[in-house]
Amino acid sequence: MSKKTVLFACGTGIATSTVVANAVTEAMKERGITIEPRQCKATEVRSELTGVDLIVSTTQLPSDLDVPSIVTLAFLTGMGKAEALDKIEGELRK
Repeated sequence: MSKKTVLFACGTGIATSTVVANAVTEAMKERGITIEPRQCKATEVRSELTGVDLIVSTTQLPSDLDVPSIVTLAFLTGMGKAEALDKIEGELRK
């Protein structure tokens, strides 16, 4: 499988998206998927979509984006983390 580009978005594009990007990158590596993480503010998502395979966000996103997206707080709360990782893996294997 080729490398997938995942855009991680949060309110500021700094702290939260870094935590989530690191967690997802490590988890996908263990599952045999190499991702190239990119980060941005939620308000910048629309301008960052070029070449992106999946968006993972901790805050609501516009519903009309042409890229699959997953909105989850699982990496911050710890609840539902396994399910979120399974969902991310499923999208990346499509």
